[in-house]
Amino acid sequence: MMKKSQPDPAAAPATGGPPVADATLRRLEWKVLRRLDGLLQGDHRTLMRGGGMDLSDLRSYQFSDDVRQIDWNVTARLQEPHVRIYTEDREMTAWFLIDLSASMDFGSSRQRKRDTAEQFATVLSRLLTRSGNRVGAMIHGTDSDTTVPPGQGRPHVLRLLHTLQTRRSANQRAGGATQLEDLLRRAAGVVRKRSTIFILSDFFSPEGWDRPLAQLAQRHDVLAVRLLDPLEIELPDLGLLPIRDAETGEQMLVDTHDPAFRRRFASIAAQREADLRAAFQKAGVDTMELSTEDDLVDALMRLSDMRNRRGRTHAPSGLPGHLHHPPGRHLGAA
Repeated sequence: MMKKSQPDPAAAPATGGPPVADATLRRLEWKVLRRLDGLLQGDHRTLMRGGGMDLSDLRSYQFSDDVRQIDWNVTARLQEPHVRIYTEDREMTAWFLIDLSASMDFGSSRQRKRDTAEQFATVLSRLLTRSGNRVGAMIHGTDSDTTVPPGQGRPHVLRLLHTLQTRRSANQRAGGATQLEDLLRRAAGVVRKRSTIFILSDFFSPEGWDRPLAQLAQRHDVLAVRLLDPLEIELPDLGLLPIRDAETGEQMLVDTHDPAFRRRFASIAAQREADLRAAFQKAGVDTMELSTEDDLVDALMRLSDMRNRRGRTHAPSGLPGHLHHPPGRHLGAA
């Protein structure tokens, strides 16, 4: 069943913002954005660019031109090879599809997957809005979804952050499995204009989300940011350990001292990794891993590297523009 969309519960005023959100944003600006400003130089001078390409002119083919840009209709008519000249649209609209289901509340160390997703979305939103771009968000829960329409400026980023901080996750309600498919299908109806879409989720969801993901990627530039925690990949020897499924509430006691159990756990995790890689590749989306132990500046620099490589190989003539990066263990797809 499709979720009922609700308006943002507490939008920030035009100036200032909720105290908690404002303090969080100031901390991220000081600890993350200041470091990024010193690192985003040269090819990294702009973290994200618009995905639009406008045809501006035609000219005769020259040696070393990309043959993919040849306009064959004009070439046949004039009996001389001609290539298309494009102007890149530098402005963009970005959407964050953020999964705040119960499994996103897991974290084995200093922060949860939810916290990591919140910080990533906030910093990237601030970077984009400083350049005049617009950002919006769709926040996914179990009984309803919250939409923050696209906007610009620091007050808008505060509004988005405040919404994330006050949005109760699924384990504070009745529980239930994440329905990522619902979020992706609803996004296809909400995001009409071509945009860059960041999907922030751990992708612990019933099967069926891969098809709407592929459909979304046909119209938009999609990046799947997979949130993970090291304990979801490999269990250390911690002895008897109580484990609770955050989405179903089921609990059990496992013996992590048993090497055979740890091997089975690692095998299941590896199979899930392979299945996710296959699903992302089939859908034709860029992918990136973001661990709860990652440094946010390093993660954003990896994103910058990925997007700059993608921009240099972008084929506006209609050939596939997506690059498929098999994700590493914790370093992401860079």
